[in-house]
Amino acid sequence: MSLETWELLSYVVTVVGLPLAIFVFLFEQRKERENEEEEVYQLLSDNYQDFLKVALAHPDLRLFADTETPAMSEEQKERQYIIFAMLISLFERAYLLLYEDVMSPKQARRWNSWEDYVHEWCGRADFRASLDKLLRGEDEDFARYVRRIATAENGS
Repeated sequence: MSLETWELLSYVVTVVGLPLAIFVFLFEQRKERENEEEEVYQLLSDNYQDFLKVALAHPDLRLFADTETPAMSEEQKERQYIIFAMLISLFERAYLLLYEDVMSPKQARRWNSWEDYVHEWCGRADFRASLDKLLRGEDEDFARYVRRIATAENGS
């Protein structure tokens, strides 16, 4: 092969190969990031399923009733508070890992399912009544977010 042929091939690599390699690299990075986000979402969803099992193990607390549980013993109140603390911890983790001020449609879809859970639980008067204590020491943005939803749910 002549020097001109090698030079032509180097131009082809520079003009075609390098941009293609950069594109493939960026595409793979994006795909890997999406896979990681999906894995985080799945792990959080699994944690919520585990939380639901804990809640189901305590039917006397009536955690899935539309109204707060009337006339609970001190032991029941303590169990309920612990379960609510588990829930707030899970919500905060989801908020910190999934929530962004500006989200892609896929990110927004993932976050909206968690936001539905927050609305659902903030709709309970006994959960709202525990929020001041539950949110002590939590991320400030998260605490503000939950309080805003609780206020909205209290008004509806």
